[in-house]
Amino acid sequence: MHNLTIKQMSEKLQSGDITSVQLTQYYLDRISQYDPELNAYVTVTPELAIQMAEEADRRIATGKAELLTGIPVAHKDIFCTDGIKTSCSSKMLDNFIAPYDAHVVTQLKKIGMPILGKTNMDEFAMGSSSESSYYGPTKNPWDHKAVPGGSSGGAAAVIAAGLAPMATGTDTGGSIRQPASFCGITGIKPTYGVVSRFGIVAYASSFDQAGPMTRSAEDSAWMLNAMAGFDERDSTSLEREKTDYTAELERSLEGLKIGVPAEYFGEGLDASVEDVVKKAIAQMKDLGAEVVEVHLPNKDLAVPSYYVLAPAEASSNLSRFDGVRFGYRCEQAEDLNDLYRRSRSEGFGEEVKRRIMVGAYALSAGYYDAYYLKAQKLRRMVRDDFVHAFKQCDVIMGPVAPTSAFNIGEKADDQVSMYLSDLYTIPVNLAGLPALSVPAGFAQERPVGLHIVGPYFSEAKLLNIGHQFQQVTNWHKQMPKQYQ
Repeated sequence: MHNLTIKQMSEKLQSGDITSVQLTQYYLDRISQYDPELNAYVTVTPELAIQMAEEADRRIATGKAELLTGIPVAHKDIFCTDGIKTSCSSKMLDNFIAPYDAHVVTQLKKIGMPILGKTNMDEFAMGSSSESSYYGPTKNPWDHKAVPGGSSGGAAAVIAAGLAPMATGTDTGGSIRQPASFCGITGIKPTYGVVSRFGIVAYASSFDQAGPMTRSAEDSAWMLNAMAGFDERDSTSLEREKTDYTAELERSLEGLKIGVPAEYFGEGLDASVEDVVKKAIAQMKDLGAEVVEVHLPNKDLAVPSYYVLAPAEASSNLSRFDGVRFGYRCEQAEDLNDLYRRSRSEGFGEEVKRRIMVGAYALSAGYYDAYYLKAQKLRRMVRDDFVHAFKQCDVIMGPVAPTSAFNIGEKADDQVSMYLSDLYTIPVNLAGLPALSVPAGFAQERPVGLHIVGPYFSEAKLLNIGHQFQQVTNWHKQMPKQYQ
């Protein structure tokens, strides 16, 4: 059952071959069997899932179902879910029960998609390995010694292991695409503003963007149809005409111009990853695409720029967690200052505290111009590189990450190396562009993704390219042996 596409599941539900209750229970049983070792879920909601599945079956019986009705979904634990713990995998919010739903959760509820539970992640989405979670690291289904990537590592792992047919993720600096690459699944970060951020616990507000994580590009297209759309409660949500992201899936790639940046294939890129990516690009040429060389000269400025701007926004966003209104509160505080200091010191993990301190420093008097303002100027330079490159090509392709999945604990004491895991994904977030990761092969027996970046609002084109690639390859269909 877990090897079916979303469309195939929908057809079985519509025909009556299976019910949503049966499908949902099937996934709940797999979660019970496999997740204790994988640690991909923070919270599982079996009673709610079955209740929602029963309602979905009633909708299907009355002919009021949509394609996704009755298909269960897992939500990254950064999306507020009414009546369910929303912890951001942090001790700070370990006791927080959200009193409302995020916009994305509401959209999927309206369709009638049962909620299986909430997936593990790096604490407050700050990380590239899902190791900073208060609940312990998630293991990569392909190799339990390896990380699944981050911060949406739990979401990627549940798809790769067949513990959910689809999951929501968020991407601030690569947090959908990098774990998608590490776990051998498909994930897309839409153009900034296409999916509402309402009800997503904020990390860096000018970077955060939600997107789907699935087995295939076609599945992601169906899910993005449900997630995208204007929301007046989010001031950054874009009011645009509704797009059908499945409409262009079957379009030929004949004449497509693919830009390959020379800067992507230099020092720091693992040779085996480079080989996988170049073979995937060659496959695109066989499908009729043309490859041209482009340049992104300011690529190396992206990581230092991001690690000033994102922590600066985080220091502001996380100031609300003070031990007073909600979340963790220290015991026996001597006074208000002691309450603030100890609640935050005890409630936040090391990586979160590190980024808050960096951000507060960058915004402090005397350093704002030297760091924050300069980083904003670098951000514009990175964006301008893409604008110029897209005058020469339709999309840009390259690696998602410099390596395949690294081992748990391998980079725990080397934060610079950890930050460089997002070397290729961060520039996309700085520019607010859409980008897709599709499985393209293996390096050292661990999955590798192909990174496809497009101009603003080109999600349908990216999904079309990913879908056509997946018609002639089977990387997206492969699963770890123990979860087959």
